[in-house]
Amino acid sequence: MKIGVFDSGVGGLSVLKSLYEARLFDEIIYYGDTARVPYGVKDKDTIIKFCLEALDFFEQFQIDMLIIACNTASAYALDALRAKAHFPVYGVIDAGVEATIKALHDKNKEILVIATKATIKSEEYQKRLLSQGYTNINALATGLFVPMVEEGIFEGDFLQSAMEYYFKNITTPDALILACTHFPLLGRSLSKYFGDKTKLIHSGDAIVEFLKERENIDLKNHKAKLHFYASSDVKSLKNTAKIWLNL
Repeated sequence: MKIGVFDSGVGGLSVLKSLYEARLFDEIIYYGDTARVPYGVKDKDTIIKFCLEALDFFEQFQIDMLIIACNTASAYALDALRAKAHFPVYGVIDAGVEATIKALHDKNKEILVIATKATIKSEEYQKRLLSQGYTNINALATGLFVPMVEEGIFEGDFLQSAMEYYFKNITTPDALILACTHFPLLGRSLSKYFGDKTKLIHSGDAIVEFLKERENIDLKNHKAKLHFYASSDVKSLKNTAKIWLNL
């Protein structure tokens, strides 16, 4: 099976890493819209337009499935993509919510959603968790984390200062939903900041489990063949992928 993975930039490589290591697919086409990152500060119509243009890009590869490895795109463009695509299209929000439900059986536990401004504004995580009976949900836009990851800043004083700025009035949550695919790269620092009590919900791991439950996919005895494309500076994207995926 050949699939596509789309993200606004390099953050979706965290999802690609999980998919690659799970050995579910034969071939994976990754496309990052690096010329127009970040999506998290753009309006709904612009996000949908960019995502439909990405869908047109994937048509040339005759993929069997498309994974939207961007929470902002999943929040705003999933319906438009599904209406136009000739193959299944999955976003990461449903998977993230399901992973949270599995991790937290007590619906009074405290959940913190961190994401881009646009994803938080969509309230997609909050609405879905509330509909499942969860009562203690906080949501926080932490947009500065995106350019930090794009610049390769995963730890250190600069990140520590940003975490202290964002989380100064936040009590330690029982679950932290990393509702931007850039954020798993900050997982070690976030875990250190909040401590072992907090469970981190990772979009990549969540979508792997989500697909296993919904698609009839046989485990492969080989890792997928990878192809990387970008709307700008594909060389930089490939170099980042080599580091993140240990290629």
